[in-house]
Amino acid sequence: MAWMDKQNLTMLNEFILMGITDRPELQAPFFGLFLIIYVISVVSNLGMIIVTKMDSRLKTPMYFFLRHLAFIDLGYSTAVGPKMLANFVVNQNIIPYHWCAIQLAFFIMFIISELFVLSAMAYDRYVAICNPLLYKIIMSQRVCWGLVVVPYLYSAFLSLLTTIKIFISSFCGYNVVSHFYCDSLPLLTLLCSSTHDVELMILISSAFNLVSSLLIVLVSYMLILAAILRMNSAEGRYKVFSTCGSHLTVVFVLYGTLFFTYVKPKSSHSFDTDKMASVFYTVIIPMLNPLIYSLRNKEVKGALYRIWKNLSKSSI
Repeated sequence: MAWMDKQNLTMLNEFILMGITDRPELQAPFFGLFLIIYVISVVSNLGMIIVTKMDSRLKTPMYFFLRHLAFIDLGYSTAVGPKMLANFVVNQNIIPYHWCAIQLAFFIMFIISELFVLSAMAYDRYVAICNPLLYKIIMSQRVCWGLVVVPYLYSAFLSLLTTIKIFISSFCGYNVVSHFYCDSLPLLTLLCSSTHDVELMILISSAFNLVSSLLIVLVSYMLILAAILRMNSAEGRYKVFSTCGSHLTVVFVLYGTLFFTYVKPKSSHSFDTDKMASVFYTVIIPMLNPLIYSLRNKEVKGALYRIWKNLSKSSI
């Protein structure tokens, strides 16, 4: 009988997501705020994908990577956003067991892909600035596809490995997730079996992904800085800084919040502070990225103007 009780205890069909806040007076304002942010994120990232695909002047490696960055931002904000918004308008935000696993898998896949696409963008800027004559040869279409396909495959593998490892473990029957989406760290606290192996795998993989991708970014920008210091023209230096500024802003915000959330011991985790950090990289950053790149980039603004002009002519 005890064995049957234990089996029933560990067979969960659904989870309850705690959400961002449990204060009733904040539900409506937060819903309005995050709905606006999510809509801006979807529209701006879709716009970036369409603009970089349609405009012939943006058929360069830089915008190829930017298009994939927009696709990734759209992916992981959509994996999290709609369910997060639902939590503000329902009494209990229930997510089915298998949907929780799917949400976790997609989130991990997209967030890891973003790290390595950002590092590919840093390498692209290094080649463009330090080897301009060989740029088209080095950054061929084949190389560009390799720099995005390999991260997609690697992140999909790591995502499946982490998700399967968590969801084949035994849950204790308590199904309340102290987060606004199914993330690996809050789910680990619900497991009955030992979580040491899974925690170690998440810590090592998170540290490797963050450090290796950031190392590529840092080395690329150190070489770019060395090239800038050799320039005699102040105008040339400003032009180089302007092309790298957007990317550096995105890198600083994303890596800062991810290091804060994942690369620290379990004992120092506070789910309240982790939730606030998670809001930045799941909701705010996917909205900011396309805005940063479009507002600071004359070529993107020019492409938007040309597309708008053509649409206006065709509607007359």
